Amino acid sequence: MNEAVIVAAKRTPIAREKGALKHLEPHQLAAPLLSHLSAGIEQHIHDVILGNVVGPGGNIARLSALEAGLPFSVPGITLDRQCSAGLEAVRMACLLIRAGSGSCFIAGGVESASTSPFPKRARFSPDSIGDPDMGVAAEYVAEKFRITREMQDEYALLSWKRSREAFELGFHEEEILPIGDLEQDEVWRRKRNIEKIIKRAAPAFVKNGTVTAANSCGIHDGAGAVLVMEAHLAEKLGYQPVLRFVDSQVSGVHPFYPGVAPVPAIKALLERNGLTIGDLDLIEINEAFASKVVACARELSIPYVKLNVRGGALAIGHPYGASGAVLVTRLFYEVQRRPQARYVLAAIGSGGGVGVAVLFETV
Repeated sequence: MNEAVIVAAKRTPIAREKGALKHLEPHQLAAPLLSHLSAGIEQHIHDVILGNVVGPGGNIARLSALEAGLPFSVPGITLDRQCSAGLEAVRMACLLIRAGSGSCFIAGGVESASTSPFPKRARFSPDSIGDPDMGVAAEYVAEKFRITREMQDEYALLSWKRSREAFELGFHEEEILPIGDLEQDEVWRRKRNIEKIIKRAAPAFVKNGTVTAANSCGIHDGAGAVLVMEAHLAEKLGYQPVLRFVDSQVSGVHPFYPGVAPVPAIKALLERNGLTIGDLDLIEINEAFASKVVACARELSIPYVKLNVRGGALAIGHPYGASGAVLVTRLFYEVQRRPQARYVLAAIGSGGGVGVAVLFETV
């Protein structure tokens, strides 16, 4: 069986909707990443796989590849698994390499909420079941799994502190490919008393609820991508692999509780590979809502010392289709700062109740 390895990873800065990246359509956000990752090996790229959620429709991966100047022979495919689309793209590239259906892929995701032509979100679930907005679903998760406002606010503050520390240490600079004059995530362009903001925030989705704008992510623009190769090709081309794909799992839960969809996926993945949470050195779970992350951590007994150690979407933002690739990019650089790390995992829960988890081993 072929071995899939990740040899390079980059993301754009992340900007709020109608913010610093508002003038760029999805293919214009993704193309610089594709150009960067393919530089010098354009003829080896078998395909580009990109996740996208809010449009504008069409094959954004193909459009981005053409915008990036990749050879006409690189076809491109765009997929939508809602918020886990970018992680699914990475997963698909790894599985295609493992199956022998190509040896070099660029995989990730892109989102421009600013230029989306859609006035409202797509349906997550039919009326016969119920179709709550994600914020309402985050409240359902908090209620069902007994996640209090205090727990959510505590985690949100931790994420902000970790994100700011990573920014101040320059760790984000390793991940980011600047776009125009935006060299860092837009959130750091102005200072704010986040502790006071979190404490004072009112319920955002349900009267007397626990989910607020301050313990939830915002709506953002951005892109992320990784270069995935078959191990022998990587060696031939002179790349040093950093992450080796081990296994992956997709699971479904009731659409009312998408935030905990990673739980069954992670459980199944660990069981199949004879591992426990204790065997994982780093875990990235997308921070769409603090209630989601806290619930997953409690259900899986994940200590915060292993979870989202450099912060996440609660601070820097959640560009839907790109966020899964951002998680993998974060792991790509973080394991290089932790030579003793062996197993790492990325996971996302998506609208409709879908969870994706991908397990990697450091090389």
